[in-house]
This record gives sequence, C-alpha cells and structure tokens, in this order.
Amino acid sequence: MRGMTRAAVPIGVVAIVLMLVVPLPAAFLDLLLGLNITASLLILLVAMQIRRPLDFAVFPSLILIATLFRLALNVSSTRLVLSDGYAGKVIEAFGHFVIGGSLVVGLVIFVILTIIQFVVITNGAGRVAEVGARFTLDAMPGKQMAIDADLNAGLINEEQARKRRSEVTSEADFYGSMDGASKFVKGDAIAAIIITLINLVGGFAVGVVQKGMAPGEAVSTYSLLTVGDGLVSQIPALLLSTATGIIVTRSASDGDMGSDLLAQLGRFRQPVRIAGGAALALCLIPGLPKLPFLVIGGAFLLMAARMQEVPADDETAPAAEADDEPRPDSPEAIAERMRVDPLELEVAFDLVDLVDTARGGDLLDRVKALRRKVAMETGLVIPLVRTRDNLDLPASQYVIWLNGVPAAKGSSPAGTVLAIGDALDGLPGRPTREPVFGLPAKWVPAELQRQAEMAGATVVDRSSVITTHLAEVVRQHSADLLGREDVRLLVEMVRRSHPVVVEELTPALLTLGEIQRVLHALLTENVSIRDLVRIFEALSLRAKTSTDLDGLVEAVRSSLGAAISHPYVTPDERLHVLTLEPAFEQRLLEAVRHGDGGQVLALDAGSVDALVTGCTGLLEVAENHGLSPVLVCSPQVRAALSRLVRQVLPRLPVISYAEVSRTAQIESLGVVSGAVAIR
Repeated sequence: MRGMTRAAVPIGVVAIVLMLVVPLPAAFLDLLLGLNITASLLILLVAMQIRRPLDFAVFPSLILIATLFRLALNVSSTRLVLSDGYAGKVIEAFGHFVIGGSLVVGLVIFVILTIIQFVVITNGAGRVAEVGARFTLDAMPGKQMAIDADLNAGLINEEQARKRRSEVTSEADFYGSMDGASKFVKGDAIAAIIITLINLVGGFAVGVVQKGMAPGEAVSTYSLLTVGDGLVSQIPALLLSTATGIIVTRSASDGDMGSDLLAQLGRFRQPVRIAGGAALALCLIPGLPKLPFLVIGGAFLLMAARMQEVPADDETAPAAEADDEPRPDSPEAIAERMRVDPLELEVAFDLVDLVDTARGGDLLDRVKALRRKVAMETGLVIPLVRTRDNLDLPASQYVIWLNGVPAAKGSSPAGTVLAIGDALDGLPGRPTREPVFGLPAKWVPAELQRQAEMAGATVVDRSSVITTHLAEVVRQHSADLLGREDVRLLVEMVRRSHPVVVEELTPALLTLGEIQRVLHALLTENVSIRDLVRIFEALSLRAKTSTDLDGLVEAVRSSLGAAISHPYVTPDERLHVLTLEPAFEQRLLEAVRHGDGGQVLALDAGSVDALVTGCTGLLEVAENHGLSPVLVCSPQVRAALSRLVRQVLPRLPVISYAEVSRTAQIESLGVVSGAVAIR
C-alpha cells in the first residue's frame, strides 16, 4: 500500500504535465475541476488545523503541484472552449450562475476576485514569508548557541540536541521555501488574468471568423465560457492563497487555529460587551435599518453574558502554572543556583566566537570529542562541560572550574595562534608559556602562521590550546570527577554484559562507596578503569578475605598487570625504568606502617631526602632526553612508596615488578639508593 502511495505522486505530476499537451474530454475535465476545488478546500482546512508551520512542511511543494495542476486545467479548458465552444457542465454552470445574463457583471466579479487574491492575500502572504525567512535565518546562530548551552549544562542529551538542531534547520528551510512558493501563487494570479483575456479575444475571433457567428452571438457564447472557466480556476486559487497566508502567519501553539481563536477571544469578556453595545447604539442613527444591528448587538451581549465563567478559569490557569515554577527567592530556586557543576569552562567576551558555530567556532565540538577520548583512555565518562561567557573576565582569558573551584586559567588572544618553540625571537607577538607542559611559546598574529612554521615552531590554534589545557586538567583530576552516581552507572553498564560479576561483588561483598574508593585510588595514580570486568573480578576475590583499601587496590593492579605499564611504553617498545637499590628497598619495606589513610613509610628525614633527591635527579636527566620513566619496586612497598612520591613528584609513576610489560624491552635509567642516586 505504501509503495502504491509513493508511486501515485510522481505519476500524478507526470499526468499533469501530459495534460498540457493532450486534449481531455469535457466529462473528464468536469471530474478534474471538481477534484481541484475539493483538494484546495482540503488544503485550507488542514492549514487551519496545524499547530505550527512545520507540521505541514510539505506545503511549499504542494503549492507548486497545485498551481501546475490548475494551469494544466486552464490549458485544457481553453482548448475545449476555442475548439468546440463547449468545456463541460461545470464551467457552463459557473458561467450561467455568476453572469446571470450580464457579461459586465460576470467580468466585474471575476476582476474583483482576482484583485482580492493578487493584491491583498498573495502580496501579504509573500511579504510575511519573506520577512519570516529573513528573521528565521538571522535567529539561527542564537538558537544553535542556546541548544549547545543546554547540552553542555546537562539540561538535554545529545539526541534531544540533535533533534532541536534539526528542527531549527527545518524551520529555516521551510520559511525559505515559503518565500519562493509565494511567488508561484502570485504568478498563478497573473497567469489567470492573461488566460482570461486570451480566451475572450480568441473566442470572439474563432466565433466570428471560423464559425461565422454574429458578433453578439460570439461574445455571448464565448464570454460565458471564459468567465465560467476563470471563476472555476480563481476559487481554488483563492482557497490556496488563503491557506498560504494562514501558514506563514501561524505561530506555534498548543492548539489548532479554531481552538486558539475561541480561547483567545473568549478570554476578554469586556470587549465583546462593548462591541454589542456599540451595535445597539448604531440603531439611534436616523435612516439606518434597526433590525440587523439589533440582532447583531443582542447576539454579542448574549455571548458576553455566557462568557462570565471563562475568564476566571483562564486567569487561574497561568497563576497555577506560575505557582508550579519556583519563585526567584524560593528555596528551590536558590538551591538550583547553588548547584555546583563538576566541570565548567568560562570564557571572556572576546572568546565567544570560539563557541559560536555560526561564526566558525568549533570549541564545543572539540570538547565533545575530548569527552569521548578521555573515556577511551581512562574509562571515566566525564560530566558534561558547562560552557558560559563571563563579562567580568579580562579580555582573552578563560578559566576552568572543577567542582566550583578554579582549577586552571589561561589566555587565548583573538586573531592569534600559539607558536611553540625556542627560535621565536624573529616573530612579533607576546611571549608566553604553553599551558600544559610549560614550554616557551609566543602568541603571534594568525597571518604569520606560515612564517612560524617555517621557523620550526609548532603552531596551535586557539581552540586547540583551550581543549588541550582542559584535557590535562581532566586527566590530573579525573579521580575528583568520579561521583557516586557515576559509579552506579558504571556498575549497571557491567551488569548488562556480565551480570554474574556484579551480583557476586555488590552489595554482598562491597558497597558502591567502597567500589568508588577503589576506582578513585586507581584514577589518582593514572590507571585506566576501562576494564571494569577484570577490576570487579579481582575485587570479588580480594573482598572475601579483606576489604582493606590498599589491599583491594593492589589486588586490582595485580589483575590488570601489564596494562598499567603499557601507556608508558614508547613506540619502539621500550620501557624506561628507575629502580631501587635492594638494600634500600628492604629498608623501605621494613618502614611500611598501616595508618588510617592506608600504608605509609615511617622513614627518617635523611632517608626521605635521599629518596626524593635521587628520584628527582634521575627524573630530570631522563626528561632532558625526552624520556618518561617509571619507578619500579616490589608490590609490598609500592602503595606506601607511591603515596610518598606522589606528594613531591606527581609526574613519576610508581609501579610494581608484576605490572611491568612482558613484551617491552626494559631500559634502566638509574638506581636510587639510600645515600645517592647511582647511574
């Protein structure tokens, strides 16, 4: 059935085109004229029932097809009028009924209908469509920014944002199409006038010259058919023009046009009463007929009397809706303003162009891509980044907020790019430091990007600078972004694919809070939690004997094994390590103590200084050679040693021998002793 419906439309369009060249019998023409009038009436009724213009999005194309169909009927009827002097019962009946024995009356009525359609309705609808298209296109950037802001604020999800963007685009396309479709209606009105004149002149010539009629008989015969043909065409055209005007002037609402009309007029009782009184007052004017105004005035007063209860209901409805909305000083509204977003990005006024997609800004798209990248790297789905402008920020500055606290600041001057490198003295610009690694850099004018690249500098655009900075902040504080609700979602995700693993772990062995502490500890040491199945399996085995945090964490790390050291393996399959002198490692093992916060090292100040100095020296040497080493120790001392090293050297990972990659080539960069670093 659907296939037949799809085929009917193209077949119908082809048939309309054939009507322009193929003669039609008068009986079949009567059927098509009836279809034309009925279809136009249907379109008008549908236009009055829709709630918003997009509910009738096919209307511009429908105008084109209906106009072409009506012109094809005009051509067919003209062919019959001029060739046979007869164009069917419908045209003849319209001609007799309207003319009523007077050609002048018929022509005047035809001209009036044409003027109403062409001058009033068509011109007005065309102007409204033109203005609507212009304003809709101008409003698109603001609507897109509002959708992106709602998405980043977490008010809507990506599917809802995609749907809203599609609606905004469809609305702009619709009004643009309506602007062009209104030209079809105007052209149809002009064509109707020209066709009528041609039929009058051509009919007179055919009747007198070819058929030998007297001039009076020719005028009477062909004028009747011409006016009837024009009226049969103008009535559907008038209906279609009215539908066009209703569509382009229709604003979105919750009801159809009839419901809105009754509801909005019925809301005001006093104007109806005044209108009825004014109609009765007109009876006092001498010479005016009193009965019509008495009837109209009485009807309006009766209507006003029956509307007494309507305003009360309508006026209480907004009040009830207003009561549902929290007042600005209500606890609900204050609580909403107090809500702290986990991750926010504030930009100064001159950085808004990076956010506005209409002006080529791609910062929001890059932030979305960042969320996906971080999720694949760490296993943590970071919350939506709320992006907003702040007029109080200095020009070109941005601030990254983490749980309501500024975590990082930076600048991104308009019209510049960031050139990173050492040989930048020959380039004009403002010297600075790359915000993530602290490398020497300079903000140079965007037009000098090519020169900066030729000078050997790495050039980064403004959006990339902000995105990279945001990514580094997220990686450094990923543990702080893991909330209890996030843990619940991760557990449910594993439950869908491995229900037995989750049922064995929680709530029988560990609560969500205890699982959160373990995942928090892993993220603090930059361990990815993507492999939740293995993590939960390891927790299930360990939790049966002990729920000590360090024991749970080490059990998980032992289960993950080489996956922990894999991110530190170089592309040429090398793992650069620092190790501890065996005697010093034994001393550290003996100094391990269990505290409230986990395992700690109870060392004297000299041993701590030797450890820190040795690790710092070896780490600096490695970094000067572009290497990123890890400190390797025994599993028994790893947790306590990592907790100490993380306080002074957070960029030095501490892993155990069991976590070293089995496929990578191990390259030792030095040994840390209790007295001095050995190279």
